Amino acid sequence: MASEHNPDHLIAIFNQCFLATHNTRLVRGGDEPVYLPAGPGRPQHELHFAHGFFRSALHEISHWLIAGEARRQLADFGYWYQPDGRDARQQREFERVEVKPQALEWILCRAAGVPFQVSLDNLNGEATDAAGFKQAVRTQVLDYLQQGLNQRAETLRLALCRHYGTRPRLDPADFASDPR
Repeated sequence: MASEHNPDHLIAIFNQCFLATHNTRLVRGGDEPVYLPAGPGRPQHELHFAHGFFRSALHEISHWLIAGEARRQLADFGYWYQPDGRDARQQREFERVEVKPQALEWILCRAAGVPFQVSLDNLNGEATDAAGFKQAVRTQVLDYLQQGLNQRAETLRLALCRHYGTRPRLDPADFASDPR
């Protein structure tokens, strides 16, 4: 089993899965993650993850895997994002749009053999109760397991399982408790 979680390995796996088929490459980024569609001077779509962190890459990949064709033509998929320092209303909206990507991230973490932890991404904002968000993420994971993943997500999940030597069968028992 490959135990090292080197972001360069993840870049290679992602690019092998999607560069030829979706003209999209994963890029080690700087301070902030960003998705940039192909355009003048950029022949491929680029998915940049923050600071070269493995988990940041999995999170950004999850957003890409969920985004439909039209959203993949827009910078940052056309999503709203209010940075750290959100008030309670803004934090609820953030959590509403983050349930699906974080649930998919948990599935990808399991495939890569790394621990998953929800991200409220609001260290300097108004305190909120994370319990409901954690439960919503877990419920969404179980929905994904019941409905099946989309083709891109399943392609990457299986590639991660092969690389990291993890069990490819998805089992709801693996997600029995709420994430940290």
